[in-house]
Amino acid sequence: MSGLYERHLAVSPEWLALYYRHPIELTHGEGRYVWDADGNRYLDFFGGILTTMTAHALPEVTKAVSEQAGRIIHSSTLYLNRPMVELAERIAHLSGIPDARVFFTTSGTEANDTALLLATAYRRSNQILAMRNSYHGRSFSAVSITGNHAWSPTTLSPLQTLYVHGGVRSRGPYAELSDDRFIRACVADLKDLLGHTREAAALIAEPIQGVGGFTSPPDGLFAAFREVLDRHGVLWISDEVQTGWGRTGEHFWGWQAHAENGPPDMLTFAKGIGNGMSIGGVVARAEVMNCLDANSISTFGGSPVTMAAGLANLTYHLEHDLQGNARRVGGLLIERLRSVAAASDAVREVRGRGLMIGIELVKPGTDEADPEAAAAVLEAARAGGLLIGKGGGHNTSVLRIAPPLTLTVAEAEEGASILAEALRAAG
Repeated sequence: MSGLYERHLAVSPEWLALYYRHPIELTHGEGRYVWDADGNRYLDFFGGILTTMTAHALPEVTKAVSEQAGRIIHSSTLYLNRPMVELAERIAHLSGIPDARVFFTTSGTEANDTALLLATAYRRSNQILAMRNSYHGRSFSAVSITGNHAWSPTTLSPLQTLYVHGGVRSRGPYAELSDDRFIRACVADLKDLLGHTREAAALIAEPIQGVGGFTSPPDGLFAAFREVLDRHGVLWISDEVQTGWGRTGEHFWGWQAHAENGPPDMLTFAKGIGNGMSIGGVVARAEVMNCLDANSISTFGGSPVTMAAGLANLTYHLEHDLQGNARRVGGLLIERLRSVAAASDAVREVRGRGLMIGIELVKPGTDEADPEAAAAVLEAARAGGLLIGKGGGHNTSVLRIAPPLTLTVAEAEEGASILAEALRAAG
């Protein structure tokens, strides 16, 4: 492995991060488990950054990919594409957006780029409202609306971005307020902000912030925002790259926890729908999606192979009620992790929904983030046979837990036990 690592360093950018002091090469997987090149088996609680949503080597998906690859691999959006149309029809129906149109991309970053293009063209404004502590991708425009300095390598931007309160419930100036007062304070902040600006194009927001450490506002915040946005004609883009497809258990989309004033104007998706295949996209009401007055295509968005994978994966997901499994098993897991956390002075909070759970670590006796502890727990968990992620706002001090949605109760207990030992070992 050291030889491959040295080769990686010789040809890759220095900023291309790898997990672990001694990086691992994953060679194969099955179900919720993966194996490295040394033959070690790991329970996967991160799923390629929430991307292997259903299971590793899911037969229905691998069969669909193989069969489609044997027919035709690529054609581009310049030709009719049956798998793309069929998947678009299903996603349009599931989105909850009336008269929905779907455009496929290859990633969540590209999906958010497309949503920004649509919003700025539709509103004839380059002003974007974004949430503090947010993350929306690594492209030039997506970085410019990312409210997390660890993922913002430049301040140059094609957009004017203004940041809104509300993405983090338990930190910041409104943290001590009740949920109702928190929402009122964030709405007042938004009203004040819009009173000082020119017309904004859109608010883009993750219902649960992913890279930011699985933080979220109280239910109903974005519905309250929507009333203000509508008065100003500002669009609402819900970034569902990590919250979509039932991962939160309670809802199929994250925006549905804020549904009082209807669906968003646009939602973006990616990650889990392809179960590891490269699929992203935008759903928008027709008036917004059709606003472009120039040609636009996608060379690789809507590839017949990735669309076949998406169709097979979505079918399996719905037929096996994986949203319900995320709710049931995720509920058990989060309670088990809260019990584990109660024994550790380093855990500030266990939060999340369904199979999207964050454990925030601090220096014992303080409220100060502890990224070194998070890194230590990551290493200890790996040594115990468990792969997890990490993230967070001002400092990377949140353990991110997002297993495939087919996780069993026994596997949830196994992972929680390994995490308990990792917290003890790292402490």
